[in-house]
Amino acid sequence: MEFTSYFGPVSSYHHYVATPSQEIICVASVFAGISLCLLVYRSTAVLSFLLFNKAYGKLSTAQKIEWNNRGISTFHALFVSFASFYFLIISDIFKDGSHEDLIVNRSSTLTNTVLGISIGYFLTDLVMILWYFPALGGLEYVVHHGLSMLSILISMVTGQVQIYILMVLFSESTTPSINLRWYLDVAGLKSSKLYIVNGIALFLGWLVARIFLFMFFFYHVWTHFDEVKEVNAVCYYFMFVVPSVLTMMNLFWFWKIAKGMVKTVTKSKHRKRA
Repeated sequence: MEFTSYFGPVSSYHHYVATPSQEIICVASVFAGISLCLLVYRSTAVLSFLLFNKAYGKLSTAQKIEWNNRGISTFHALFVSFASFYFLIISDIFKDGSHEDLIVNRSSTLTNTVLGISIGYFLTDLVMILWYFPALGGLEYVVHHGLSMLSILISMVTGQVQIYILMVLFSESTTPSINLRWYLDVAGLKSSKLYIVNGIALFLGWLVARIFLFMFFFYHVWTHFDEVKEVNAVCYYFMFVVPSVLTMMNLFWFWKIAKGMVKTVTKSKHRKRA
């Protein structure tokens, strides 16, 4: 796999060649991601039937499909959140001054494996969204998954900007709260204390992982722009376009989450007074 390009907005030249072993790892990790998604989907159905049969058994066929599908997204969210946290905070791979390579050119077999598994998830989920469209999500989910998958793929092929891909992937840490909110709703527990607590946690988590983190993302790009301008032209443009689009989507969803949280908390206070 050879990727060669001349830069549009920058003055340098970048040439990246993946070895056969790296190609095998990338392809294998994508298929591993797809296989894990299918396994989690089936496991979610079995475990839900055994542990939550009272709620799960009452669901319609369409709701059961979405219930199982959210099991996949929860698994992926936990996986990439912990992996991103490890690479960005614990590991020294992306720490300033820890390696001779530019921070935007750093990658490893392990980071590529994680990104490949993530592509496998986005591909599987996108296929399900399109197959059952619009039951599992509207056009905004198609855009989100398409941009995410393409950005990760470009980063794997070029071996660049993986630090920024992992920053964005960490925002998936809000997904478990989103899914729990849906689970509680269809289970008839919308008035429970857990639903209210989860709503507040979702608001705070979204604020940190999808608002503040994206602000830090652009700040980091700005402070490391002398390195950023050296990346491949495709990465360069995608690194600005995709996060900008996702930021607008995050702000829109944050507004809806905030409205929903205020509405839920207000109703809870009225019930207590009554």
